[in-house]
Amino acid sequence: MALFFAIVLLFAQNNSNMPTGAFDVENLKQNYISLILSKGEDELIQRLIELPREMLVSDQMVVELMQRYPADPKDVNTILQNQLADGSWPDIDYNTTETSGWQPKRHLERLLLMCKQYRFEKSSFYQSEQLESAISRALDFWFDKKIVCIDGSKRVGHQRDWWYNDIGIPKALAPIFILFEDRMSPTQKAEAIQAMAASKIGTTGQNKVWLSGNVLVRGLLENNYDLIKQARDTIISMVVMGPTGPRDEGIQYDYSYHQHGKQQQFGNYGAAFIADMSFWAKTFAGTSLAMEQNQLNILSDLINKGFQRIIWKGNMDVNCLGRQFFKQSQQHKALSVAFSANALANVDSKNRNQYEEFLKSSFKSTDEVPGMQGVYHFRNSDQTVCRRPLWMTSVRMSSTRTIGGEAGNSDNKKGYYISDGSTYTYADGDEYNNIFPVWDWRKLPGITAFESEVPLKKLTFGGYRSQSDFVGNVNDGETGMTVMQLVRDGLTAQKSWIFTEDYVLCLGTGITTDSACVVTTSIEQCLKKNDLLRLNKNKWTPVGNTELIDANEVRFFHHKTGYIIFQAEKAFAGSESRTASWHDIMGMYPEDMKETKEVVFLWVDHGVKSQNSHYQYVILPATTAVQTARFDTKSIQVLSNTKEAQVIYLPKEKKVFIAAYSVLSMQLPHDLNFSCEQPGLFIIQYQPNGNKPKIICSDPTQKLSFLDIEIDGEKERINL
Repeated sequence: MALFFAIVLLFAQNNSNMPTGAFDVENLKQNYISLILSKGEDELIQRLIELPREMLVSDQMVVELMQRYPADPKDVNTILQNQLADGSWPDIDYNTTETSGWQPKRHLERLLLMCKQYRFEKSSFYQSEQLESAISRALDFWFDKKIVCIDGSKRVGHQRDWWYNDIGIPKALAPIFILFEDRMSPTQKAEAIQAMAASKIGTTGQNKVWLSGNVLVRGLLENNYDLIKQARDTIISMVVMGPTGPRDEGIQYDYSYHQHGKQQQFGNYGAAFIADMSFWAKTFAGTSLAMEQNQLNILSDLINKGFQRIIWKGNMDVNCLGRQFFKQSQQHKALSVAFSANALANVDSKNRNQYEEFLKSSFKSTDEVPGMQGVYHFRNSDQTVCRRPLWMTSVRMSSTRTIGGEAGNSDNKKGYYISDGSTYTYADGDEYNNIFPVWDWRKLPGITAFESEVPLKKLTFGGYRSQSDFVGNVNDGETGMTVMQLVRDGLTAQKSWIFTEDYVLCLGTGITTDSACVVTTSIEQCLKKNDLLRLNKNKWTPVGNTELIDANEVRFFHHKTGYIIFQAEKAFAGSESRTASWHDIMGMYPEDMKETKEVVFLWVDHGVKSQNSHYQYVILPATTAVQTARFDTKSIQVLSNTKEAQVIYLPKEKKVFIAAYSVLSMQLPHDLNFSCEQPGLFIIQYQPNGNKPKIICSDPTQKLSFLDIEIDGEKERINL
């Protein structure tokens, strides 16, 4: 077959009238094979193999990441030794109806590993008849059994799982077929084409990209240029800036990614989208089907202006994992993006420098300062990110506009509160690595929620929204204010975060409920790296397992982060060793797979039937115990923390931050009279020599086109 296409290519080079499709097909196959064999990715492969290899994998991105591990002859020999005569393996339940971590896909994973080893042996002029025979038997077993995925969780009988059967299985088979194509019998080739025919171009978002990619591989097997081009054109059509389809999915104007409606899906469907697009961009390179520069620019923006903001020192922000809280998920998902960036850097010379800077600062060097410094708000996804040279923090929320989170396929069993103001702070990047089984999911950092022994409600694929549209941010690039009016399950709260160069100030007010459950606001719940210390009479002392704290300006320090509670009714702090099962979080894991971690925790207790409760605390990332002790709390002036407004003056920055939840009129520092005629968010920057202050404002409801304000009697309409 390869010789035939070499002759075709030679003939085409000497015949200008020959259609380009006749030799593009072979070039596409060779590009595809090169990507499957991870050629030119040595640095990232080395980083990957430093991580423990996961054997239980369900996330499609991690499946593909594990496939990048170099083929180890020892592993292949073990697979060969355990294979039965009919081509199957005895440790795989081929009849399972459990879709989470569907077992039969292990058959395909082993097949791919054997095919990769087979290609390496061929390239070194060594042909393994035993390996070729084992691959052929494994293929025949799959074809003979007509294996499909049956979902036993359906209420009415057992039904076919559409994703596995229409997307997942053909996608797993695709590289196997291309790698082994020249050794397949005519019958096997026909079966392979039929297996790929399970995918039809359709649906929306990343699912449409997956389906089209499978159709394209069928075109490669059939040497059908027209089908290849049809699938390619569909794939390329998804590379657009702005929401697409009836559910406004895809790449958003703020460089986030949505799937399953208006829901931020960076680490799930978004990572899959950029992985597929980078794969196809490199596959199409050097052919008549190559992506155009405007399409490459969109992919560059998605990575370098979107993904780069939510990856810190090789770890993806927990707020961006979606429903997929797998083992090593932060590192694996970040590495998946790194491979995508590396592939695109090879085909996009215009944006190559941006990709290389991102890869160097986030993955290849510990001395580089991560990029994208400052405060940025993903307006379409209700998420704020603050990045400084030594630390990063993010806040994820939901509103009437956006879906906070979802669950399904036994994923994310406890994520009921994942977007209620969850606030993660990073210095090292691994502060929450594999903490998920032992977390108290009612006390995710930053959230205000009910304390209860009752099991958490389970989300569905429909997800949830907070029942308020007053959720948003105002910033000048360097500093900013994010607010969330939480209205959910009979609990209301006005929460705000002020981001500066050195700290994050967190305020809460109007915390009200009639529930008999205790209401708490969690400040931190992370992995223990050192003792949690409390400042007591100018001396740092370790905090015990759980201590009740008089929460009137009390200071804590753990590892590289300081915490100062300015105001709260009471608080609890401590650390403890916890053991729990991964199965309780992600159903694909067996019940006996346990995780033991030391956890540090700190939270505010608002009591039962809370009525207009409040809190004030500051997080000091990438600092020291000495700096935490010396921090001047007078440098933060909270002028108001009420249901009507949260107003903060920072003398050092000469800025006032205002969250006006209603019409507001008040006197600010330096005898400045301010009023606004509509609720909104404002930053007032004082100017030297008594000049008119600079005003930045936003409408968190995203409904208004302007805001009317008055400064010292002078009215002004600010267009948004």
